[in-house]
Amino acid sequence: MEIHESALRHGVADEDIDHAVAHSITWVELGDDPRRYLLVGPDRAGNLLELVVLDLGGEELVIHAMGLRRSTAQELFGDES
Repeated sequence: MEIHESALRHGVADEDIDHAVAHSITWVELGDDPRRYLLVGPDRAGNLLELVVLDLGGEELVIHAMGLRRSTAQELFGDES
């Protein structure tokens, strides 16, 4: 899996991105051409990250990585309040 420089914009380390992908807890397809996925997984410290990954036909490219936003968590997991 490759990590595009845009994924590093929020200061998430490559190793944390790799860990979150390898240990993702959920994912949803966002669209196609190319196919895109939203993944949620923990960094090495256990903090949840949200990632956007492109499937480039046999190669995957992470284009977005940041701490899991409340709005994303609510959309994926429902309202916890």
